[in-house]
Amino acid sequence: MEANKIKLGTVIISIAVIVVVELSARILISRNLLAHFTGLGLARLAEIILLLIIVKARQHNIATIGLALPRVYNGLKKGLIWAVSFGVAAGIVLLIIHLIGINLSGLFQMRLPSESNRLIMFLLVGALIAPIAEEIFFRGILYGFFRKWGIPTAVILSTILFILPHTSGTTIPVTQLIGGILFAVSYEIEKNLWVPITIHCLGNLAIFTLAAII
Repeated sequence: MEANKIKLGTVIISIAVIVVVELSARILISRNLLAHFTGLGLARLAEIILLLIIVKARQHNIATIGLALPRVYNGLKKGLIWAVSFGVAAGIVLLIIHLIGINLSGLFQMRLPSESNRLIMFLLVGALIAPIAEEIFFRGILYGFFRKWGIPTAVILSTILFILPHTSGTTIPVTQLIGGILFAVSYEIEKNLWVPITIHCLGNLAIFTLAAII
C-alpha cells in the first residue's frame, strides 16, 4: 500500500458526492416519496457506483483502493478467517465480562422491523450494501489518503470519521470504534479491501442476530 496513493481531489469529490446523495435521499424519505430502508439502500448503492466511478476516473484503477477483481476470492476467504477469529475472541471477552456481573446487553439493543419485507430490506441494506459503501469510502479512500502520514494516524483519523455518523448524543459507539480499528488494521495487513468488507458484513449480521435474540 503506497503512501500518497489517494489524491486529495479524490477525497474532496467523494465527500461532495456522498453529501449530495445523502441529502437527496433524506429529502425523498421525509416527503414519503421513498420508504425509509428503500431510500437508504438506494443511496448506499448509488454511493458505491459513484465512488467507484470517481476512483476509476481520478486514480485510473480501482486496485488503488484494494478492489482488484482477481483478489476477490482470496479477500473473502481471509475476511471470513478474520471475522471468525475476532468473533471468537470477542465472545470470550463478553463471556468473562458477563461472569463478572457487568451487563452489556445495551450494546446490542436495537429495534428491528417486525414486517418480513421491511426486515429483509433492513438486512440487505445493513449487512451488505451499507458495509460495502462504507468500506470503499472510509477505508479505501480516506484511510488510503491519510496513510501518507503514517499507519497509526490513518487508523485513528479514519476510525474517528467512521464513528461520527454513528454517534448519538454524547455516547461513544463502542462497536463502531472497535470495528473501525479492526477494519483499518485488516486492510493494512492484507492490502485487500474485500477483507474488511467481509468482516464488516458478517459483523453487522452478527449484531443484528444478537439484537433479535436479546
